[in-house]
Amino acid sequence: MKLTPKKLNTFTMLKLPSAFLCGVRTKFINAEKCVVTVKHRWINQNPFKSMFWAVQGMAAEFSTGALMISKIKTSGKKISMLVTSNNASFTKKATGRITFTCNDGNLIDDAITKAIETGEGQTLWMKSIGINEEGTVVSTFNFEWSIKVKA
Repeated sequence: MKLTPKKLNTFTMLKLPSAFLCGVRTKFINAEKCVVTVKHRWINQNPFKSMFWAVQGMAAEFSTGALMISKIKTSGKKISMLVTSNNASFTKKATGRITFTCNDGNLIDDAITKAIETGEGQTLWMKSIGINEEGTVVSTFNFEWSIKVKA
């Protein structure tokens, strides 16, 4: 079963309700890339009238995690996944619609192949860049994912 933006948004509504209520929505996913958006609104703002950093983090993490879920599903194996570390930088106030894009699908392929071949856990860093409606980078998130084939 192929993951689609509609299926991922339903998943978000049912399993990640705080992200759904804050407006996190998947717009595009394929084998290499995932695009997730979130719009600055009253419910997700900070006292400085911009988007709260944690809401940006939810959208950024989901752009990497949705790719990971898709690749694990495609592998046909039972593989656990977990964020073990992350960091972020913020370069501009996040207002309006912010689009987070992760282009690291190929990194996941390599890690899954190695995890299946060796039976050992693997880690990989994935990046998601948040861009506002003017095309300006507002934030960059990096997530270290750990994967392991289940016995």
